[in-house]
Amino acid sequence: MQHDGSAFRRSMDVSEDNDTRRAPLTRIKGRGAATNREGRFESTRVEREDDGWFPEDDLAAVARPPTQVTVERARSIISRNDSPDIAFTQSINMYRGCEHGCFYCYARPTHSYLNLSAGLDFETKLTAKSNAVEQLRVELAKPGYVCSPINLGANTDPYQPIEREHRLTRGILEVLAECAHPLTLITKNAMVERDLDLLAPMAKQNLVQVFFSVTSMDNLLSSKMEPRASAPHRRIAAIRRLHEAGVPVGVFVAPIIPMINDRDLEAVLEAAREAGASSASYTIVRLPHELKDLFREWLAVHFPERATHVMSLVQQMRGGQDYVADFRTRMRGEGVFADLIRRRIKIATQRLGYLGRNEDVALDTTQFRPPRKPSPQGELF
Repeated sequence: MQHDGSAFRRSMDVSEDNDTRRAPLTRIKGRGAATNREGRFESTRVEREDDGWFPEDDLAAVARPPTQVTVERARSIISRNDSPDIAFTQSINMYRGCEHGCFYCYARPTHSYLNLSAGLDFETKLTAKSNAVEQLRVELAKPGYVCSPINLGANTDPYQPIEREHRLTRGILEVLAECAHPLTLITKNAMVERDLDLLAPMAKQNLVQVFFSVTSMDNLLSSKMEPRASAPHRRIAAIRRLHEAGVPVGVFVAPIIPMINDRDLEAVLEAAREAGASSASYTIVRLPHELKDLFREWLAVHFPERATHVMSLVQQMRGGQDYVADFRTRMRGEGVFADLIRRRIKIATQRLGYLGRNEDVALDTTQFRPPRKPSPQGELF
């Protein structure tokens, strides 16, 4: 018997319906997911049930898993992609998992490759790539390296809370600044202001553009959607501060979830534009792999009265399915509701004076100079 305040039942078939005795889903304070649902590669399922051995206070502690950070040494740090619907070809993720806890994050299923859950594990069991900075120097110094903008924040937020301690994003920026290497950066955290001493000089050289993801102007809704990210008003304030420092800033209204945050689309664009954002984009919610089940759980916890309607609209934008991994439609969806969102975005961005598709910032790759290889003599000249 397990003596952690709960008993466990195991089933060798993860698709078997053993939910009849499962306790109702409840919100976990400070977390986005409600469960640790097994990954798609798992052959067993573990369910936690109260066996009455311990007081409620102990059970509450078990139900609120702390953040755990594992340190690893990465064999490579620059990832590359050739997806036609993604604007960059190079990216760096110095962390695995993300403490922000955004329940809708399309990167959650990547935790399954680590034999971890895309649910609570993704936001509580994190990995920091301790050698990210030194590995970046090695890769930028390779003779065959071709410079193109590197994106920070493609999978996990570079300014999630653990960055305060590990400072890997800061170290990456220092290397890119030293080499005059262009970069784009996507975040939900106002902590980016910490690095203005690096970003502002790079902006003067046309080497950086920062994007803020803002899903809603409603603090209560935001706390449910992305519990450990900066509050919406704080992100808008950070947009203003970066803009005033000369850093080009854009806003992502991403993801848009029908009947959840689509009502705030125009409000986000207006607030970001007034604060200085010059470009804007959006995506429709994506539900690959385990995320479709986590999404349903989140709806059951926070919006049970409209869960069926929300899923119906999501499926209408995906050809009747939860998700379709088609490069032509996966970001924007298709159908009547997706067309309505597209028209609203177009009207709002034109009215507010955002840059058009072909007017966005073009970062300069010609200034790049590879880092010097480490020398036992040090930097004499």
